[in-house]
Amino acid sequence: MAWIPGGRFRMGSDAHYPEEAPAHEVEVSGFWMDEAPVTNRQFQAFVAATGYQTVAEVPPRAEDYPGADPAMLVAASLVFTPPAAPVHLGDWSQWWAWVPAASWKHPLGPESDLEGLLDHPVVHISHYDAVAYAQWAGKSLPTEAEWEFAGWGGNSGHEFAWGDELAPGGVHMANTFQGSFPHFNSLEDGFARTSPVGSFPANAFGLKDMIGNVWEWTDDWYSTRHEGPPAGKSCCVPANPRGAAIEGSYDPTMPDIRIPRKVLKGGSHLCTPDYCRRYRPAARHAQMLDSAMSHLGFRCVIRPATA
Repeated sequence: MAWIPGGRFRMGSDAHYPEEAPAHEVEVSGFWMDEAPVTNRQFQAFVAATGYQTVAEVPPRAEDYPGADPAMLVAASLVFTPPAAPVHLGDWSQWWAWVPAASWKHPLGPESDLEGLLDHPVVHISHYDAVAYAQWAGKSLPTEAEWEFAGWGGNSGHEFAWGDELAPGGVHMANTFQGSFPHFNSLEDGFARTSPVGSFPANAFGLKDMIGNVWEWTDDWYSTRHEGPPAGKSCCVPANPRGAAIEGSYDPTMPDIRIPRKVLKGGSHLCTPDYCRRYRPAARHAQMLDSAMSHLGFRCVIRPATA
């Protein structure tokens, strides 16, 4: 783990996606953070020690998903499956497939395994799974503010975690998507899907893969905007904020499915200039607690005990 010294920074952004606004000053206390996302090797040790089954390995209950097609209520997960030709970018179902038996140990489906992937981030991880691992390891999931502060590595005055260019001098600083999303990945960074942790430069805190590779769970409920400072109290800087209340995290487009959402950070190997420009520490994304996908992972923190 790496020690993150804590401090004050400007959280969020007023220049990108609306859910990142308003940008506001925040202060976080120091904490320890995993240097890299949890790998398949580490998660495998957890499962061997506990016998844990991930959400993707257990068939969903019909009562939790009103109106769902019974054929879909099987142990499965969503796998990125690029189409053969350009598709409308407003329909994510064109590149995500619900694959029975896909899980952390079968990342592309039942015929796949972890050969050559033990040092890649574990994927197909729901929030429940991440919490279970963290508790076993004596750790916690980071808050959104902790994650974002750590992701900047003390560099929050720039566009990206490493500066003002996505690929300075043509050098890729993170595992993202190049080409034409979702059908053609030019592989300029060398990777079609996940990459071994540490394949790209660490930030100033010594943290690897904070941007790209896999989205990472935080433990804060999602809201459509940051709260910002109280009205008339712009001088007040919140310390160690915990985000929104659970009531505001539900997806308004799915009123019949009452599954709350947490904040994801960091983007993934599928982020790209022509579709998802969330390869920035300020970027954030909503995900239901039970979601498992082939680009979802996590890392943990330890907060010092207070007197």
